[in-house]
Amino acid sequence: MKIAVVGLGYVGLSNAVLLAQHHSVVALDVNAQRVAAVNRRECPIEDDQMQQFLAQKPLDLQATTDAALAYQGARFVVVATPTNYDSVTKPV
Repeated sequence: MKIAVVGLGYVGLSNAVLLAQHHSVVALDVNAQRVAAVNRRECPIEDDQMQQFLAQKPLDLQATTDAALAYQGARFVVVATPTNYDSVTKPV
């Protein structure tokens, strides 16, 4: 099954890596450097476990900046993008 994951930050990348162990995952991000790093199996964020998974686990994972490629044939889309959270106007 193909799954698209939108956003290669900590949450999106974590989900993409976990899902790619059992499914075909195409991760979409606007940051070309993050996309290139993931395609080289390098972690674009500081996380030792994530780097280990990318480097050593068999993953069906591809990253792209092309939304049409990411969404084409995807059965599910996981959206993990930043929100406009403001701690001053929306206190926890």
